[in-house]
Amino acid sequence: MIVKETIENLVPRLTASEQKVAIALLADYPFAGLQTIQELAGRSGVSAPSITRFVAKIGCNGYQEFQRRLISELKESYRSPVQLKLTEAPTAPGRFLEDYADRIATHVREMSNGIPQQQFDAACDLISDPARNIFLIGGRVSDSIATLLSIHLRQFRGRVHHIPSNPELWPDYVLRMRRQDVVVMFDFRRYQPSLTDLARVVAKKRQSTIIAVTDKWLSPMARYSSQVLAVPVENGTAWDSQVGAVTLVEAIIVKASARDWDATRNRLEAWEDVRLTPPVGSTPANNIKDRNR
Repeated sequence: MIVKETIENLVPRLTASEQKVAIALLADYPFAGLQTIQELAGRSGVSAPSITRFVAKIGCNGYQEFQRRLISELKESYRSPVQLKLTEAPTAPGRFLEDYADRIATHVREMSNGIPQQQFDAACDLISDPARNIFLIGGRVSDSIATLLSIHLRQFRGRVHHIPSNPELWPDYVLRMRRQDVVVMFDFRRYQPSLTDLARVVAKKRQSTIIAVTDKWLSPMARYSSQVLAVPVENGTAWDSQVGAVTLVEAIIVKASARDWDATRNRLEAWEDVRLTPPVGSTPANNIKDRNR
């Protein structure tokens, strides 16, 4: 369990002063905890002894150990496939595919258990609201997940914008953003600094709602996000898994499209009607009308 999870689990049992420390840490995790004890005390509005009691309650033998754990987490969040290979968990001989599938199934369960239903519903409500523009972007690998979500969203709602990877083009998209709009960003360990820069600009200049989809170590862009959806990525191999994020995205697509099914159906029918290459076996709406005349 990472420090953040320990703090979240302990919040109901903390004193008023300790809860202030927890709030300050969780609001800017893990960076708030890398400050000096005096700086964190000032940020939390409590005394330094209160910080000492807080770190003891979460299982750390002093503030230095607390910071060492945070630094260890930061190092973990930047491990490459070469480094992960050194700690790879071997599979049973002759059943690699079955074993890997079991690990992925565990990922899906962890993802569903780790994201509260209320938070998931709130994200779906934001994404399905036709009055909001939706902007999406991901990192070097995770932008493929942003693409998956944008392709489906466009089929049942308008005002969907997939931000290109070239930062020189970002100002054009940022200037379109309004306070009520939503920016969905994907970033996993070995985080992309440019995405954090983009999140900071969006939060400060446009004040749009940012939904960050990241891992348990939290991309730095989470500091500027209104909602953070953390999904598991570790699977005991040299390569992190994106299945948790893809499953989350598919669930969002299903849930958001059902929010106003009449509008979704109308959009899908209109979409099919103007497609230049309709799928085999489909019948455009205009053809049906012509046959019924």
